[in-house]
Amino acid sequence: MGRALKIVLIILLVIVLLVLVAYLAPLIAVLCGAHGKVYSEPQVVVVFGYKLESEMPSLLKSRLDAAISYLEQHPDVPVIVTGGKGDGEKTSEAQCMRDYLVQNGVSAGRVIMEDKSTTTAENIRFTLEIIDEMGVDRADVLLVSNEFHLTRIRMMYKRATGVKSVSTLAAKSYPTSKKALMYLREPFALLIDFLFTKF
Repeated sequence: MGRALKIVLIILLVIVLLVLVAYLAPLIAVLCGAHGKVYSEPQVVVVFGYKLESEMPSLLKSRLDAAISYLEQHPDVPVIVTGGKGDGEKTSEAQCMRDYLVQNGVSAGRVIMEDKSTTTAENIRFTLEIIDEMGVDRADVLLVSNEFHLTRIRMMYKRATGVKSVSTLAAKSYPTSKKALMYLREPFALLIDFLFTKF
Protein backbone atom coordinates (compact mmCIF):
# COMPACT_ATOMS: atom_id res chain seq x y z
CA MET A 1 0.00 0.00 0.00
CA GLY A 2 1.45 3.34 -1.04
CA ARG A 3 2.17 6.13 1.42
CA ALA A 4 -0.38 8.45 -0.24
CA LEU A 5 -3.12 5.82 0.04
CA LYS A 6 -2.32 5.25 3.73
CA ILE A 7 -2.63 8.98 4.39
CA VAL A 8 -5.97 9.12 2.57
CA LEU A 9 -7.28 6.13 4.58
CA ILE A 10 -6.14 7.69 7.87
CA ILE A 11 -7.85 10.96 6.97
CA LEU A 12 -11.05 9.10 6.06
CA LEU A 13 -10.90 7.15 9.33
CA VAL A 14 -10.45 10.35 11.32
CA ILE A 15 -13.40 11.94 9.51
CA VAL A 16 -15.61 8.89 10.21
CA LEU A 17 -14.61 8.94 13.89
CA LEU A 18 -15.33 12.66 14.16
CA VAL A 19 -18.75 12.19 12.55
CA LEU A 20 -19.52 9.33 14.95
CA VAL A 21 -18.52 11.40 17.97
CA ALA A 22 -20.49 14.39 16.67
CA TYR A 23 -23.57 12.16 16.46
CA LEU A 24 -23.06 9.88 19.46
CA ALA A 25 -22.46 12.66 21.98
CA PRO A 26 -25.81 14.39 21.32
CA LEU A 27 -27.53 10.99 21.01
CA ILE A 28 -26.34 10.07 24.50
CA ALA A 29 -27.51 13.47 25.75
CA VAL A 30 -30.95 12.91 24.18
CA LEU A 31 -31.25 9.43 25.72
CA CYS A 32 -30.05 10.53 29.16
CA GLY A 33 -32.43 13.50 29.17
CA ALA A 34 -35.51 11.60 28.02
CA HIS A 35 -37.37 11.92 31.30
CA GLY A 36 -39.35 14.61 33.03
CA LYS A 37 -38.82 16.13 36.45
CA VAL A 38 -40.67 18.90 38.27
CA TYR A 39 -38.46 21.14 40.41
CA SER A 40 -40.92 23.71 41.70
CA GLU A 41 -44.64 24.42 41.90
CA PRO A 42 -45.32 25.38 38.27
CA GLN A 43 -47.52 28.41 37.77
CA VAL A 44 -48.02 27.74 34.06
CA VAL A 45 -47.77 24.73 31.74
CA VAL A 46 -46.32 25.08 28.23
CA VAL A 47 -47.12 22.43 25.59
CA PHE A 48 -44.88 22.40 22.52
CA GLY A 49 -46.52 22.02 19.13
CA TYR A 50 -45.82 19.50 16.39
CA LYS A 51 -46.41 19.69 12.64
CA LEU A 52 -50.05 18.99 11.79
CA GLU A 53 -50.94 16.26 9.35
CA SER A 54 -54.35 15.34 7.94
CA GLU A 55 -55.39 14.41 11.46
CA MET A 56 -54.01 14.93 14.95
CA PRO A 57 -50.44 13.53 14.94
CA SER A 58 -49.88 10.84 17.57
CA LEU A 59 -46.87 12.70 18.98
CA LEU A 60 -48.88 15.89 19.47
CA LYS A 61 -51.82 13.99 20.96
CA SER A 62 -49.55 12.33 23.51
CA ARG A 63 -48.18 15.76 24.54
CA LEU A 64 -51.68 17.09 25.02
CA ASP A 65 -52.84 13.99 26.91
CA ALA A 66 -49.87 14.29 29.28
CA ALA A 67 -50.73 17.96 29.84
CA ILE A 68 -54.41 17.12 30.47
CA SER A 69 -53.44 14.61 33.17
CA TYR A 70 -51.34 17.25 34.89
CA LEU A 71 -53.93 20.00 34.49
CA GLU A 72 -56.65 17.80 36.01
CA GLN A 73 -54.53 17.48 39.14
CA HIS A 74 -53.70 21.22 39.17
CA PRO A 75 -56.98 22.97 38.28
CA ASP A 76 -55.69 26.50 38.95
CA VAL A 77 -52.72 26.33 36.57
CA PRO A 78 -53.12 27.87 33.08
CA VAL A 79 -51.63 26.34 29.97
CA ILE A 80 -49.89 27.90 26.97
CA VAL A 81 -50.08 26.00 23.68
CA THR A 82 -47.38 27.02 21.27
CA GLY A 83 -47.07 26.57 17.50
CA GLY A 84 -47.89 28.62 14.45
CA LYS A 85 -49.27 27.73 11.04
CA GLY A 86 -46.61 26.09 8.89
CA ASP A 87 -46.53 25.14 5.22
CA GLY A 88 -49.40 22.83 4.35
CA GLU A 89 -51.19 23.34 7.66
CA LYS A 90 -54.80 24.51 7.51
CA THR A 91 -54.73 26.03 10.98
CA SER A 92 -52.13 26.90 13.56
CA GLU A 93 -50.81 24.16 15.80
CA ALA A 94 -51.81 26.28 18.80
CA GLN A 95 -55.44 26.46 17.63
CA CYS A 96 -55.59 22.71 17.05
CA MET A 97 -54.10 22.10 20.49
CA ARG A 98 -56.48 24.52 22.17
CA ASP A 99 -59.47 22.84 20.52
CA TYR A 100 -58.30 19.41 21.68
CA LEU A 101 -57.75 20.55 25.26
CA VAL A 102 -61.18 22.21 25.45
CA GLN A 103 -62.86 19.16 23.91
CA ASN A 104 -61.23 17.06 26.61
CA GLY A 105 -62.38 19.05 29.58
CA VAL A 106 -59.89 21.88 30.00
CA SER A 107 -61.64 25.21 30.51
CA ALA A 108 -61.17 27.54 27.53
CA GLY A 109 -60.28 30.32 29.96
CA ARG A 110 -57.18 28.40 31.05
CA VAL A 111 -55.75 28.04 27.55
CA ILE A 112 -53.49 30.72 26.10
CA MET A 113 -52.35 30.47 22.48
CA GLU A 114 -48.93 31.38 21.10
CA ASP A 115 -49.56 30.96 17.39
CA LYS A 116 -46.62 32.70 15.68
CA SER A 117 -43.75 30.24 16.16
CA THR A 118 -42.46 27.79 13.56
CA THR A 119 -39.42 26.35 15.38
CA THR A 120 -38.60 25.14 18.89
CA ALA A 121 -36.49 28.26 19.46
CA GLU A 122 -39.43 30.48 18.49
CA ASN A 123 -41.75 28.39 20.69
CA ILE A 124 -39.56 29.35 23.63
CA ARG A 125 -38.89 32.95 22.58
CA PHE A 126 -42.54 33.89 21.97
CA THR A 127 -43.84 31.92 24.95
CA LEU A 128 -41.44 33.75 27.25
CA GLU A 129 -43.00 37.03 26.12
CA ILE A 130 -46.38 35.72 27.29
CA ILE A 131 -44.94 34.37 30.55
CA ASP A 132 -43.33 37.72 31.31
CA GLU A 133 -46.59 39.55 30.55
CA MET A 134 -48.36 37.19 32.97
CA GLY A 135 -45.86 38.08 35.69
CA VAL A 136 -44.88 34.43 36.18
CA ASP A 137 -41.37 33.63 37.36
CA ARG A 138 -39.52 31.91 34.50
CA ALA A 139 -38.42 29.18 36.91
CA ASP A 140 -42.04 28.28 37.70
CA VAL A 141 -42.86 26.89 34.26
CA LEU A 142 -43.52 23.27 33.28
CA LEU A 143 -42.50 22.36 29.71
CA VAL A 144 -44.37 19.46 28.09
CA SER A 145 -43.14 17.50 25.08
CA ASN A 146 -42.21 14.00 23.98
CA GLU A 147 -39.33 12.41 25.83
CA PHE A 148 -36.91 12.63 22.88
CA HIS A 149 -37.45 16.42 22.71
CA LEU A 150 -36.81 17.21 26.38
CA THR A 151 -33.01 17.49 26.30
CA ARG A 152 -33.19 20.12 23.58
CA ILE A 153 -35.98 22.21 25.08
CA ARG A 154 -34.31 22.03 28.49
CA MET A 155 -31.01 23.23 27.01
CA MET A 156 -32.64 26.03 25.05
CA TYR A 157 -34.85 27.18 27.93
CA LYS A 158 -31.81 27.37 30.21
CA ARG A 159 -29.95 29.36 27.58
CA ALA A 160 -32.88 31.73 27.08
CA THR A 161 -33.65 32.31 30.76
CA GLY A 162 -30.68 31.39 32.93
CA VAL A 163 -32.94 29.03 34.90
CA LYS A 164 -30.76 26.18 36.15
CA SER A 165 -33.43 23.59 36.97
CA VAL A 166 -36.06 23.41 34.23
CA SER A 167 -39.25 21.47 35.02
CA THR A 168 -40.33 19.11 32.24
CA LEU A 169 -43.08 16.57 31.71
CA ALA A 170 -42.39 13.65 29.36
CA ALA A 171 -45.08 12.48 26.97
CA LYS A 172 -44.73 8.97 25.60
CA SER A 173 -44.07 8.63 21.86
CA TYR A 174 -46.27 6.41 19.73
CA PRO A 175 -46.12 4.54 17.40
CA THR A 176 -42.76 2.79 17.88
CA SER A 177 -41.67 3.45 14.27
CA LYS A 178 -42.22 7.19 14.70
CA LYS A 179 -40.40 7.14 18.03
CA ALA A 180 -37.36 5.45 16.48
CA LEU A 181 -37.27 8.01 13.67
CA MET A 182 -37.43 10.90 16.14
CA TYR A 183 -34.56 9.47 18.20
CA LEU A 184 -32.46 9.18 15.05
CA ARG A 185 -33.27 12.76 13.99
CA GLU A 186 -33.13 14.54 17.34
CA PRO A 187 -29.33 14.39 17.92
CA PHE A 188 -28.81 16.42 14.73
CA ALA A 189 -31.39 18.99 15.84
CA LEU A 190 -29.79 19.16 19.30
CA LEU A 191 -26.32 19.70 17.83
CA ILE A 192 -27.53 22.40 15.43
CA ASP A 193 -29.42 24.28 18.14
CA PHE A 194 -26.47 23.93 20.54
CA LEU A 195 -24.10 25.47 18.00
CA PHE A 196 -26.26 28.09 16.32
CA THR A 197 -29.37 29.06 18.32
CA LYS A 198 -29.01 32.26 20.30
CA PHE A 199 -31.48 34.14 22.50
